[in-house]
Amino acid sequence: MGISRIIVSFFILFLGGVVFRPALAQTSAQQLADSLRSQLVEVDIKKSDLQKRREQLEYDLKPENIERALAGVGSTHPEELREHRRRQLELEKTYVLAQLDELAARRTRLEAAIARADLEASRQLVGSDRSNGPTSDQAQPISTALSPSSARRVPRRIVGKHKRVRRPVRQ
Repeated sequence: MGISRIIVSFFILFLGGVVFRPALAQTSAQQLADSLRSQLVEVDIKKSDLQKRREQLEYDLKPENIERALAGVGSTHPEELREHRRRQLELEKTYVLAQLDELAARRTRLEAAIARADLEASRQLVGSDRSNGPTSDQAQPISTALSPSSARRVPRRIVGKHKRVRRPVRQ
C-alpha cells in the first residue's frame, strides 16, 4: 500500500514535469503551478485510499460477512446486532462516498487552476522572450504560431448578398 503510493506519486510528478525543470528561473506562476500539481498528487493518493476503503465496506456489507464478523458475539437478539452493524457500515460508506465526491470536485478545481497557472507562466515566458528581441516564431501570438492553418490563409469572397464562400489562395 505504501509502495504503490510512492510509485504513483513519482509517476505523476514525472509526467507533470516537476521532477526535472530547465535551469531557467521559475516565475511565480510556475511555482504556483508546481504547488498545485503537488496538491493534485495528494488528492489522487487520498482518492485511491478512499476507493480502497469503499471497496472494503462493500465487501463487509454482504450479509454473510456481517454474520461472520458477529459470529463470536453472543446475544439473545442477533438480528438486532446484524442490523446495527449493517447501519454502521452504511453510514461509513455514505461518508466515504461524500468524501470521494468532494475530492472529485477539488480535483476539477485544481486541474482548472493548473491550466490557468500554466497559461500565465507561458505568457510570462513569452513576455520575457519578447523583451530580449523576438524571433520570427515569437513575433506571432501563441494561438496563430501553433495553428496549422497559419501556413495557408484562406481569403473570404462574398458571393451574393449573404453568402460567404471560402476559396484557397493559389500560390
